[in-house]
Amino acid sequence: MKASCTAVRAGAVRSVVALLLVAGVVVGPSAQAAPFTLFESGQVRPLALSPDGKLLFAINTPDNRLEIFRVANNGLTHRGSVPVGLEPVAVAARTNDEVWVVNHLSDSVSVVRVDADGQGGVVTRTLLVGDEPRDVVFAGPGRRRAFITAAHRGQNAPFDPKLTTPGIGRADVWVFDSDQLGATLGGTPLTIISLFADTPRALAVTPDGSRVYAAAFHSGNRTTVMHELAVPDGGEAVGGVPGPNTNFAGVRAPEVGVLLKHNGQDWVDVLNRSWTSSVRFSLPDKDVFTLNANANPPAPVNGPGSVYSGVGTILFNMAVNPVNGKVYVSNTEARNDLRFEGPGTFAGSSLRGRLHESRITVLGGSSVTPRHLNKHIDYDVCCAPTPNAESEKSLAQPLGMAVTADGSTLFVAAFGSSKLGVYSTAALENGTFVPSTANQILLSGGGPTGMVLDEARRRIYVLTRFDNAISVINTTTRQEIAHLPMYNPEPASVVEGRPFLYDARLSSSHGDSSCGSCHIFGDFDSLAWDLGNPDGAVKANPSPIVPILPEFGDDPTFGQSTAFHPLKGPMATQSLRGMANQGPMHWRGDRNGGFDAATAQPNSGSHDEAAAFKQFNPAFVDLLGRDTPLTPAQMQKFTDFVLQVVYPPNPIRHLDNSLTPAQAAGRDFFLNTTTFFHGSCGACHVIDPEANPSEGPFKGFFGTAGQSSFDVEPQFPKVPHLRNAYQKVGMFGAPFVSGNSPIDPFLGDQVRGFGFLSDGSVPTLLTFNSGFDFHPIFNSVGIPNTPEGHTAKRNMEQFMLAFDTNLAPIVGQQVTLTAARAGVAGPRIDLMVARADAGECDLVAKGRLGAHEVGFLYVGGGRFTSDRQALPPVGNGPLRAATVASGGVLTYTCVPLGSGTRIGIDRDLDGARDGDERAAGTNPADPTSHP
Repeated sequence: MKASCTAVRAGAVRSVVALLLVAGVVVGPSAQAAPFTLFESGQVRPLALSPDGKLLFAINTPDNRLEIFRVANNGLTHRGSVPVGLEPVAVAARTNDEVWVVNHLSDSVSVVRVDADGQGGVVTRTLLVGDEPRDVVFAGPGRRRAFITAAHRGQNAPFDPKLTTPGIGRADVWVFDSDQLGATLGGTPLTIISLFADTPRALAVTPDGSRVYAAAFHSGNRTTVMHELAVPDGGEAVGGVPGPNTNFAGVRAPEVGVLLKHNGQDWVDVLNRSWTSSVRFSLPDKDVFTLNANANPPAPVNGPGSVYSGVGTILFNMAVNPVNGKVYVSNTEARNDLRFEGPGTFAGSSLRGRLHESRITVLGGSSVTPRHLNKHIDYDVCCAPTPNAESEKSLAQPLGMAVTADGSTLFVAAFGSSKLGVYSTAALENGTFVPSTANQILLSGGGPTGMVLDEARRRIYVLTRFDNAISVINTTTRQEIAHLPMYNPEPASVVEGRPFLYDARLSSSHGDSSCGSCHIFGDFDSLAWDLGNPDGAVKANPSPIVPILPEFGDDPTFGQSTAFHPLKGPMATQSLRGMANQGPMHWRGDRNGGFDAATAQPNSGSHDEAAAFKQFNPAFVDLLGRDTPLTPAQMQKFTDFVLQVVYPPNPIRHLDNSLTPAQAAGRDFFLNTTTFFHGSCGACHVIDPEANPSEGPFKGFFGTAGQSSFDVEPQFPKVPHLRNAYQKVGMFGAPFVSGNSPIDPFLGDQVRGFGFLSDGSVPTLLTFNSGFDFHPIFNSVGIPNTPEGHTAKRNMEQFMLAFDTNLAPIVGQQVTLTAARAGVAGPRIDLMVARADAGECDLVAKGRLGAHEVGFLYVGGGRFTSDRQALPPVGNGPLRAATVASGGVLTYTCVPLGSGTRIGIDRDLDGARDGDERAAGTNPADPTSHP
């Protein structure tokens, strides 16, 4: 019997391999629209040169590929394209033929073997790391050690992230020995270094490879907010909220919290009043960490100069001067210590046109020296039409950098300006540089994210994200001499709309600010801002109100005003992700389609997300300082783009989408326990993944159905979604007293200054102060203050950290199958097939059988279809066996529903499958080129 089974299996393997070799070419049907899911991941290290300088490697983020170019004196020639993971954001070349790619959404690193002359390549190993990895560098003995940044969480992390425990660092650096990756499923790291900061981003290495610098991403600026309960009622006159406390019409503002900033000694507000005794934590603001790459295992360096504070609020990239060892950190510094938007006299002198200052901070020894790149701007003058002489000198949102070998010149990619800045490092370090267009290189493609220097050919290669292309710059003439587009599967609405989020030359009269200044890569900046407007009018709230139980009468507001007062107090920056199908926008829902009387109907109006988003257009004038709003056509393009951005899968929930016992108990309470006011929690925070099927992949309610609700708060809020609670972990210690409970003890150093609720003032989903919880309903449902009651609350907390979102947890996950790793890869492949059968993802497999490039798409029933039309569907088992028998390699990836055909078997969706195009000599990445 055993011999018979072996013979059958061998026959199946031979048939699969044979069919792949002889599969014919079949002309496919007409082209169809490309299904595409927009995540808007921020690129970190988009380009790398091979050590011998002959190949340029570029990440193609929207197409999930590594592109390979041949480098010659006469320019770049595209040679190959290698499928990697979802949302690649960084690349580093370890050798001439081994390249590592960091896949942000897949929580993985692809190790790519490059073919001779760069004609292609294949992923030979997939390393599984923590959540949302961002950067990779090689350092240590022989540069064999790979350092990778990732958030301190994720299903592939071999530890409990302890999300509800204070004092835990939220930034990890995974370190692998590139010569000994280990036999485990995702690779065996030498160590995982946890740093006391929020999610990390950039890495840099000293010239000798002995030191690695790791930087937090949202590192903060030592600001926090005092909860409204701890602020005296009555306004500035009685020690409460700084004035003005009424709008221009004399309407009294609601009682709100107060923004605070640490001045080195005390927590002070905008009036310089101290609130230090009420803040129950400290923010050490640890920004950049120094790691000993040669240690066994690598570890943080101790002593002076080992940790740098005060570097910036949002840290993007780092570069090391190879001559003097100085570290340059591109960053923006938030001015949320200022208040108010709007063109009025009071508001106009504060925050308008001054959001995040673009800087490069110089680190040397133990010194931290920030340099404002736009020191020419007069922030007291606003707002000239764009472009103007001042705005054209500005550089916005500096990202990638490169330093010349002699250490004399620094090039900076100004993402929001479509330019490269050129600086004398000496002038930058001593602050004598003068902003000038003469020291800038204009790029034809927008949104430069990073670059590499090719000094042997006097060239710089720059990746421009707006058009997904590579610019070639002559460093002698400082002119762009070529621009090479990469294949881009993004729909036109994405490409045309993206610049309105980031382009500071278009958005602001100073040329240094855009919506993307605070909404970092379409997300948030982990801060709160007081964007009230004393010159604004009170507006009625057109949103529907969540009904209450009949026994409490007919008034769902309980007599509370639902109006939108223009002095709304501090509110946390919200993400631009996942806004489709979520109704009105802002914490209060005051960006609301219901203001338009022509569409103010129950099922349109307030629930019209496109109309709601267009209500942000005045912010281009009132906040960014533009002289006029966008035109209707421009705002439509911006709207079409932003409503496509989605949330990533929840990194806390199990990959099989199951819940832990605590999470399941919390979900049961959330959906089924009747509370004092509203029925269950789910009566307000609606969970309905299938709602509004017309929205396609953006359908569903994940904590909100767009209604407003009474919330025992001074303002009447929109019910918020709960998809990103896990991102807000890291602040502990409640700065207020509730009932008879004592104030929390001083809890020491914290990672973040903002937590939960609309203003970020509540530290945890369930605070340490047992008399107060993050949601007032917890105090009104009769849950006893007993061990059993506390367990019930903790279960709720665990569920909300693993809250439902648009995409299943399996989306993005990968595993690579080879003969040597068939045993450990098999169970993960089985899991991916099961989740595809459950309708949670499309499953694709890319790689090689023998020497032949192949692609497969799972079509259900245990079968895969090939990128060759003539090859019949092949079973899961025979496909694995063929891979092993042929000495092949196959990487399986769960991709968003609807994108499997494009990613797996028909890259350009022209109806001709990729394998048939390769056999016919046509281009699988050109819908106009097909057999």
